[in-house]
Amino acid sequence: TSGLLLLTNDGGLANHLAHPSHEVAKTYLVRVRGVLTTGVIKQLEEGVQLEDGLTAPAKVSKVRTGNGGHSWFELTIHEGRNRQVRRMCEAVGLPVSRLMRIRYAFLSLDELAPGQYRHLTPAEIAHLKRL
Repeated sequence: TSGLLLLTNDGGLANHLAHPSHEVAKTYLVRVRGVLTTGVIKQLEEGVQLEDGLTAPAKVSKVRTGNGGHSWFELTIHEGRNRQVRRMCEAVGLPVSRLMRIRYAFLSLDELAPGQYRHLTPAEIAHLKRL
């Protein structure tokens, strides 16, 4: 797993952003082993039964099948359960082979390379607090 991390020392903001009731979207670029069928997409979009309960509906977009029987897609969720994306995909029979968070709310990786970082602007921090 790789991708966008949001680091803060503001505990109130962190709790606010992580709580599912605020429905802060997190988007992942996912590569799975197997073909993502319309039936599987529907399952993901309606919610998947996991051992800790039914997930909230997800959004699936930009589906493409690659070489070697892998499928790539973007999955947007607003919960933050432990290993949720991996568990959702495994529950529908598609083990994850690559996972990268590409967006957190309105923030995205843009041109940042792995290992790079940037500070949020005051406007971005204010926007996060309004979510």
